[in-house]
Order: sequence, then structure tokens, then C-alpha cells
Amino acid sequence: MAGSTISSLITLTEGGDHSAGDALFAALYAELHELARRQLAGGGGTLGPTTLLHDAYLKMSQQEGAVFPDRPRFMGYAAKVMRHLVIDHARQRGAQKRGGAFHITTLDEDSAAAIADDAEIVRVGAALEELTSVDPELADVVDLKFFCGFSFPEIAQMRGISERTVQRRWEKARMYLRHKIRAGAT
Repeated sequence: MAGSTISSLITLTEGGDHSAGDALFAALYAELHELARRQLAGGGGTLGPTTLLHDAYLKMSQQEGAVFPDRPRFMGYAAKVMRHLVIDHARQRGAQKRGGAFHITTLDEDSAAAIADDAEIVRVGAALEELTSVDPELADVVDLKFFCGFSFPEIAQMRGISERTVQRRWEKARMYLRHKIRAGAT
């Protein structure tokens, strides 16, 4: 779909036109579905890309006052919503595995791996939330690179900065997150 049409739909959505929001979602559905698939590439347990995408749509449609001046910022916002949903899902699975919803009588290797994956997703989410409060620009690069799968040139173009600046932010964010995740695992 043409960029001007997407921009028009974004503007109408910001103005409170819910039908424009639905049309924007429909216009970007394939792109958003791919974003959801990439979000789950590192592990999502029982959560599938279509479910994640539709849950994200519901959450986004309930937000008041969210502003998306352009397509990249809309996609970035969608990625953050999906990331939060994946982390919430991992937390819920972890709570269930600790007896929150049922009693585990046996534990095989696949179940143990899923518990570890969920715990890691939660640790990454907590570290990323902390990074967001410390340096939102670094956290934004992590969202776009790691969770959305955008390349350095794509991120640079989206944010209007040089590719080298994106790479420096990525390395700085990785060091910060690595330190926080290791500290949280002990």
C-alpha cells in the first residue's frame, strides 16, 4: 500500500477514527504478522504469531493518546506492545509451572527447557525495561534490532541517524543488557 495512504490512515487514527485504525491494521497485516513471527523466533512457548498479532491489535486499539507520526514509529510501537505480551505470556507460563494453575507430577527435558526459556525471556524483559528508564534510545535500538529484526541500515533510516550511530547504540545496549541479565541470573 502506498506510503501516503498509510500516513493518512495514521493521521486519521490519531484523530480518533477507529475505522481508520482498523484499515491501518488491515493494510499492514502481513508486515505486522512477520513482526510477530520474529518476536517469537527466540521462543514463545504456546503463543503463535497470529495470536500475538491479534492480542497486540486489541491492546493497541484500547490505547488512548498514542501518537505515530510515521510508519516506522507505528511499527516500533507495535513491536513494543508485542514484546510486552510475549514477556507477560512467559511470566504466566512460569507461574503455572511453579504451581500457579496446576500441579506438575513429572518434568521431562522439554518442559525444563521451556521453563528456562520463559525465565530468560522474563530476565531480558526486566533488563530491557530498566534500560528503557536509563536510556530510551538504546532500548529503542534493541526493540527494533532484536525483537523486530530490522537491520542497522533500516533502523538508521527510521530514526534519521547514521548506521554507525545505530551500531554504537546496539553495542552499548548489548553490554548493558548482558551485565543486567547475568546479575539477575545469579
